[in-house]
Amino acid sequence: MRVVIAEDNALLREGLVLLLTSAGHEVVAVAGSGPEVVPALLAHRPDVAVLDVRMPPSFRDEGLRAALEARERIPGLPVLVLSQYVEESYAAELLGGGTNGIGYLLKDRVGRVDEFLDALERVAAGGTALDPEVVTELLTRRKDSPLDSLTPREREVLKLMAEGHDNATIARTLVVTERAVHKHIGNVFLKLGLPPSDSGHRRVLAVLAYLAHAPQA
Repeated sequence: MRVVIAEDNALLREGLVLLLTSAGHEVVAVAGSGPEVVPALLAHRPDVAVLDVRMPPSFRDEGLRAALEARERIPGLPVLVLSQYVEESYAAELLGGGTNGIGYLLKDRVGRVDEFLDALERVAAGGTALDPEVVTELLTRRKDSPLDSLTPREREVLKLMAEGHDNATIARTLVVTERAVHKHIGNVFLKLGLPPSDSGHRRVLAVLAYLAHAPQA
């Protein structure tokens, strides 16, 4: 897998390069500031980009802006965004630009190597990977919404779906059958007014779109 990394912290950047190359991936370019990101992506057209949200020169949202611009200029470019903290508005904006091949993880997740690599591969394959803390933030901010009608188990299933997990993984995590998971998902979609689908990935996209655009309290 060919990867472009955009991270201004030299130690973390080199750590990511080592981690990815050790896992058999090829880092084709690195960027240390916001203005370097889009040119690197256009030049190399990687399988996936790993971008820090806040980068020089202003350390605000250069990485996020670069991710959004790159996805406009390279439709379908898989992007995994890293953030130091839960930036709910950034996550919502990223999802608002389309949810295929999108990931949003906290930097602490990089230290959990297997989880990070699994998320990266999911995103590169066109799937989704949202940090559990980000999903929790998106879920808990909704007040007076159909989310209130979900049972505790349905909320657990919804949370795992929004993180990008398939039915089999959800079943293993909750120690229930896949049939039970399918039933819970059906209830979630009914209560949220979302159309059912036979595709697990499309179900995740629908849930993410709901979480990104549902009215806030």
